[in-house]
Amino acid sequence: MKILVTGGAGFIGSAVVRYIIENTQDSVINIDKLTYAGNLESLECVSNDERYTFEQVDICNRTELDRVFATHQPDAVMHLAAESHVDRSITGPAEFIQTNIVGTYNLLEAAREYWNTLTNTVKEAFRFHHISTDEVYGDLPHPDEQEGDLPLFTEQTSYSPSSPYSASKASSDHLVRAWLRTYGFPTIVTNCSNNYGPYHFPEKLIPLVILNALEGKELPIYGKGDQIRDWLYVEDHARALYKVVTEGKVGETYNIGGHNEKQNIEVVEAICSILDTLVPKGSPYSELITYVADRPGHDRRYAIDSSKMSAELNWTPVETFETGLRKTVQWYLDNQTWCQNVQDGSYQRERLGEINMTAKGK
Repeated sequence: MKILVTGGAGFIGSAVVRYIIENTQDSVINIDKLTYAGNLESLECVSNDERYTFEQVDICNRTELDRVFATHQPDAVMHLAAESHVDRSITGPAEFIQTNIVGTYNLLEAAREYWNTLTNTVKEAFRFHHISTDEVYGDLPHPDEQEGDLPLFTEQTSYSPSSPYSASKASSDHLVRAWLRTYGFPTIVTNCSNNYGPYHFPEKLIPLVILNALEGKELPIYGKGDQIRDWLYVEDHARALYKVVTEGKVGETYNIGGHNEKQNIEVVEAICSILDTLVPKGSPYSELITYVADRPGHDRRYAIDSSKMSAELNWTPVETFETGLRKTVQWYLDNQTWCQNVQDGSYQRERLGEINMTAKGK
C-alpha cells in the first residue's frame, strides 16, 4: 500500500510513520505543515528510506492537497493532522477551528475527488482513516462521585465535548461520518485515550514533568490532581492504527485505549519515583510538586472500552503503564538534544490556557 499520513511529523503521526516504514512493506507520503509541534527530527531514522516521502503542506491549502493526491496517488489516508492541546485551545480557539474543522473538510473533499477518479477495484480498496480523541465524549463519573462499577467510553457513547479543542475534533468526526453517509466515501474513525511516549512535545503533562524535574523546576498539578486519564503508549497506538487502516471495516468506529486509568497526581509521582532511581539527587523529585488553579472546564475522568478492537482486530496494548512510563523517562534522559531543539524559544514550558474572567465582567 501507499499511505498518505497527515501530521506525520507530530507526536502520534511520527510514531505511525516509523511503525509503517520499519515494520511493513508499505510506502508513506507524510504531509505536515510543520507547526511548533511538528518536528522532522522525530523521523530521522526513516528519512532516507526509499519508501518514505515528505511534503510540507497545510491541510487548509486545497490546491496543494489536490497536487499531492495527483502526484502520489495513495491507496489510503491516515488523517492525524490536528491542533491538539486543550490549554492552547482555551486561549486561541481560532487555529483549532481552522485546522481541525476546515482542514478536515478540505482533506475530505480532495480525497473524495481523487477517489472518484479511481478504477473500481482500487476505488473499493481505498480507505480514509480519521484519527480522533476520547475527549469528544466529554467526561465520565469520577470514583468520588459514584459507587460501584464506573462506565467507560464505548463506540456508542454520545458526544459532549467540553473544550474548544474537543469540540473541534467532534465536529471533524461528524464531517467524516457525513461524507460516508452522503457520498458513500469509505471512512473509518478511531478515538483514542491519552498517548504518551518518545518524541512528545513538552507542553503535555508527562514530558513537561520529566523536563521540569530534571531542571529542578516546579511540577505544576491542576486542582487537586485527581483528574483521571486512560494512558496509552504511543507505539501501541501506532500498531492499532495500522490494524484499523488495513483490516478495519468501512463505516465503523473503533475506540483505542491503554487500560491504564491513573490520576494525574499518580502519574507525576510515578515519574518522580523513576527519576529518583535513574537520576538520584539530594532530595526526592516529588518535593517539586506544586498545586495550581485548575484548567477552565477541566474534564474529571476519561476511560476507554477498547474491547471491540480486541475482539474484531485482535489488538491489545503491549505496554503496561509501568513499563511504558519507564521507557518514556529513559528516552527523554537519552535524547536531551531533541528536547532542546524542539523548544525553539517560543515556548518555555510556561502555563497556557489561563483566561481572565474579571476582564470579561464575570
